[in-house]
Amino acid sequence: MDADRAHELITTERARIEALVREREAEGITTETEGEQLSELASYDQHQADLGTETFEREKDFSLLEQLEAELEELDRALRKVEEGTYGRCEACGNEIPAERLEAMPGTRFCVEDQARRG
Repeated sequence: MDADRAHELITTERARIEALVREREAEGITTETEGEQLSELASYDQHQADLGTETFEREKDFSLLEQLEAELEELDRALRKVEEGTYGRCEACGNEIPAERLEAMPGTRFCVEDQARRG
């Protein structure tokens, strides 16, 4: 895959993920600690089951936000690799990653075989 196409794919995916992060932040989902979130909840008169549900939802949202931020880091790494001329090479075996895989997952670092081994 040529560098221009790779750059386009990565920046498009990065913009999509950044929009998702902004949506979460607009909903009040942040990376504040669970203790800070729970102290906010404690001021409300809630049934314990409601508190448990709210805690679960916050943890789920927090996990999603962490995953999105990790994907942004992977895409930043991919952009650096494009600049270095090493984009599209598996970090484990050094073989070329198929263009179809890069199209589907622009931030991928491994070929399918090595990704399966990593779990």
